[in-house]
Amino acid sequence: MAKPQVTILATGGTIAGSGESSVKSSYSAGAVTVDKLLAAVPAINDLATIKGEQISSIGSQEMTGKVWLKLAKRVNELLAQKETEAVIITHGTDTMEETAFFLNLTVKSQKPVVLVGAM
Repeated sequence: MAKPQVTILATGGTIAGSGESSVKSSYSAGAVTVDKLLAAVPAINDLATIKGEQISSIGSQEMTGKVWLKLAKRVNELLAQKETEAVIITHGTDTMEETAFFLNLTVKSQKPVVLVGAM
């Protein structure tokens, strides 16, 4: 049985944050690329065929209409492909609900779109 094909679109946020050291609480949001995030969890490839794309590398407080349009366009392109079964979006939590609402209005597919973040 073939594994499902899922694409992860990375936008930045704390989920992709990196700090200067393990003993300091400061960090830079969006510093870790989607490729590095996927490499940190190699067993994910046992569950699905995973592709990753970097849409942006920002804290979600810096989210703009331009990034939303780029994201929605890419989500629609991916979900229109027969082989793509779902899209996961890594996102900062400050504006995740606004992005989810925008995507709800602009994505034209019944396939799953999941937004994930970290605090």
